[in-house]
Amino acid sequence: MKNLACLLLALCFSAVASAADYSIVVSNKSGYDFYHLYVSSVSSEEWEEDILGVDVLPSGEKVTVTISGFDSPHFDIRAVDEEGDTFTLYDIDVEKYDVVFTLEAQD
Repeated sequence: MKNLACLLLALCFSAVASAADYSIVVSNKSGYDFYHLYVSSVSSEEWEEDILGVDVLPSGEKVTVTISGFDSPHFDIRAVDEEGDTFTLYDIDVEKYDVVFTLEAQD
């Protein structure tokens, strides 16, 4: 019985610890203004909502966004400029690294 109680307690803590909030610092060093910014977990086949909304991330600027409800700090991140050109970074650990878009990230 004691083992069962310990197992249930461990499962409760793992469920609570699995979904977390992550602050992501995104720097735009691409030379192009970004009108859309999408963040998705690496396991997702689709992009999440545009986290810029109606805002624009000008070239040379950075923004900090907080996202929640994800199980891992590893994300794929896509920026889209005014002409629809995409810049994508894959499998970025946002707990360890800031996100920096340069021309090398252009698809």
